[in-house]
Amino acid sequence: MIGGYSLIGLFDTPMAGGTRDLRGALTAPTVTHYGAITDAKRVGALLRAIDGYEGQGFTKIAMQIAPHVFVRPGELRHAEWGDIDLEAALWIIPAEKMKMRKPHHVPLSRQAIALFEEVRAATGPTGYVFPSIRSRLRPMSENTINAGLRRLGYTSDEMTAHGFRAMASTLLNESGKWHPDAIERGLAHGDSDKVRAAYHRGAHWKERVEMAQWWSDYLDQLRKGADIVPFPEQQAS
Repeated sequence: MIGGYSLIGLFDTPMAGGTRDLRGALTAPTVTHYGAITDAKRVGALLRAIDGYEGQGFTKIAMQIAPHVFVRPGELRHAEWGDIDLEAALWIIPAEKMKMRKPHHVPLSRQAIALFEEVRAATGPTGYVFPSIRSRLRPMSENTINAGLRRLGYTSDEMTAHGFRAMASTLLNESGKWHPDAIERGLAHGDSDKVRAAYHRGAHWKERVEMAQWWSDYLDQLRKGADIVPFPEQQAS
């Protein structure tokens, strides 16, 4: 497992001595690959393309918010105004909406707040942030953001709704500015040790708030096509 993605084919070579008879009894794990753009210049081009999107409903603003908050696609589309406190710059995703079934606190940058304020004028102050075009009682379709990316010309191998998480993970880690545990907490990756998880949730909150703003500012730089200064190479530990 590297960067949260399984390596396909790593154990495809048959082992000697009778494994031929076991092939039918073994079930290969299901591997899901999420296309993601992680090159800084290509991220900038993607952000500019999203800004020029002319599609249906709230797809554009959902795609604009996604890179800033880098939550799972299902968590974004199920976002409700009751979970978001724009004055406190905080989005608390309830446990029942999380993959790990634990509440997740998302610090909101100034850019994220501005985007949420824009959509709140149309869908707030209660209910889903991104309601279905057919009924405000349901969230937008799970295929909405991916369909928007396809309309922009990106294939599923290039970029997906889930890919905004890999984008953030890669570039935040490459920056060398943030503790790996702070990045992991930002991605809401689980920790099997409850004591360790509780400690890191509190210990890295201030850093996560700073990281959220730095990340949004960095995305703005990429969007404007500013000269990209390479991140310093990380020293081997």
